Amino acid sequence: MILVENRQLPLVLPSVRQLRYAPASPVGRGVEVLGFEQLRTMDHARRRALPQRPDFHVLALVTSGAGRHTADFVDHPLRERTVVWIRPGVVHRWTDVDEVQGPLVLFEPGFLPVSGPAGQAAADVFAPTSWQLGDRNWHLSMCAADHLSHEHATAVAHPELASPPVLVHLLSALVLRVLPSASASPPAADAENHTVFRRYRAAVEEHFAHQHHVTEYARQLGYDPRTLTRAARAATGLGAKHFLDQRILLEAKRLLAHTDLPVARIAGHLGFGDSANFTTFFQRQTALPPAAGAPGTETTDRPAPDASSARRRAASVSPSPAGPFPRAPGPRPPPAPRAAVRSGSPGPPAR
Repeated sequence: MILVENRQLPLVLPSVRQLRYAPASPVGRGVEVLGFEQLRTMDHARRRALPQRPDFHVLALVTSGAGRHTADFVDHPLRERTVVWIRPGVVHRWTDVDEVQGPLVLFEPGFLPVSGPAGQAAADVFAPTSWQLGDRNWHLSMCAADHLSHEHATAVAHPELASPPVLVHLLSALVLRVLPSASASPPAADAENHTVFRRYRAAVEEHFAHQHHVTEYARQLGYDPRTLTRAARAATGLGAKHFLDQRILLEAKRLLAHTDLPVARIAGHLGFGDSANFTTFFQRQTALPPAAGAPGTETTDRPAPDASSARRRAASVSPSPAGPFPRAPGPRPPPAPRAAVRSGSPGPPAR
């Protein structure tokens, strides 16, 4: 894997290294299998420990060693049988992986069929980033990872034997093996709700920065708003409005934590008419004003803002037209931070 910086990710965060998928060999056709040892070899400068944001999936299995990983403001311990899934758009860092061993599977968005259970898991923006597997699941997961690794290595060494469909099936098998039991496919009785929610989730990913009302999504998708709420609650435990608000809040936290933009410009980027409306939304979610930054964020890698920056950000909370903010296409979200899932439905009311 060649780590390539790219400024064309969903949101340009100046303090975060933006990474795009650039495999060392094109033969893998959307998937590549590495290891933590290779990651350390490629990264002598230890930039892995600084915030970065990939536009691809990273699925890691820890076979030995101990360390730490941070994803969207949450710190996770790494030990044997830990699974880490970094989805596109997640701001993360390998805080300490000097002694960690195990495979790293990198794959592009869309590589897994969207209609299949593995593809649906890949699209789950609020899925956990890290979890532990039991002994039985771990053994089967490692068998799946080894099979995928051998198939990928064969494709690279002997391109005439490369089979993208085989790689897709093997990656799907690995994904389904490592998923927490709570992420299993829904029963047949919930199939309709699951389909509705999958469409709603995709629409939210595309439009959350400028559409804040469930009725807009219902109209676009051809459903009654109550149908979206029922489907979202069945899939996530959250109503449709609450789910939408959590996605907006996560992006707000990323912008507050990783940019020096004033609140008014962040408000404008996220589709709020003025900074006062955004401030009300943020406070209802977190009990803190935006000027305080993202709740629960780590700041060890970021210099503290000087007094003038703090004054500019605080001053920007007063109502004012929101300024422009550069936006690249195709947002890719990540799991909700702990602070983002405690409060009720905030923000602009559903119509």
